Amino acid sequence: MARITDRTILIVGASSGIGAEVTRQLAHGGNRFVITARRAPELAAVAKEVRAAAGSACLDIPGDALDPRAAADVVTAAVEAYGSIDVALLNAGQGPDMSIDEVSVAEVSRIMALNYDVVVNYLIPLVQQMGSQPDGGLIAHTNSLAGLIGVPRQGPYGAAKAAARTLLDAARVELAPRGIRFTSLHPGFVATDRVSTDGLPKPFQISQERAARYVVRALEKEPAQAYFPWTTTALVRALRVLPTPASSLILRKLASR
Repeated sequence: MARITDRTILIVGASSGIGAEVTRQLAHGGNRFVITARRAPELAAVAKEVRAAAGSACLDIPGDALDPRAAADVVTAAVEAYGSIDVALLNAGQGPDMSIDEVSVAEVSRIMALNYDVVVNYLIPLVQQMGSQPDGGLIAHTNSLAGLIGVPRQGPYGAAKAAARTLLDAARVELAPRGIRFTSLHPGFVATDRVSTDGLPKPFQISQERAARYVVRALEKEPAQAYFPWTTTALVRALRVLPTPASSLILRKLASR
């Protein structure tokens, strides 16, 4: 059984992929869930599965994380239903294959919105709520190893993730006295339906079930940064310390596979 028990957990981006799987893996802990995503039928199916399999409370609220008002309303609804939010997992975002010489300004701006603005839209109301709670709360964000290094064909995505990491790093220091904790999750390539046909090479790819296990472990231990799997993490760390000509050559070869 998960060590996260009897908690109110908000999961953004829970209709599929890592978000849905984390919900399932935590469902046997007697937790109270508020799950949200844009796709209402898929979200409702996850909520129904959780209630049927584990008997956990699960409130599903369709909403667009790009809309600040909708995000704030989800936080309000969670508090109205359960009184507080103990853990929030911000899992919304996209990382499509994007070559810099082919994308438009609008496409790059949209990737920034999908991976940075959505964090801000939930971060602000969550900080306001958790700051009023005696024990604060945990805010976790699904970032990416691509946010640590300039991965070819992932430039706009990596840039947005790097911005989100910097924002949460600052928030962690500022808000620690108020009991608000932050964990940035940095997965490598994960085999979700959304990226299965994008054509981007994915060395050391892991299943979404395995990725969710890493996420659950991080939610339990609350490290500032969690990197996984170790294979991709080791590759990224090596590339960061190599001389730029060497790392650039390796990245070009990886991207051309």
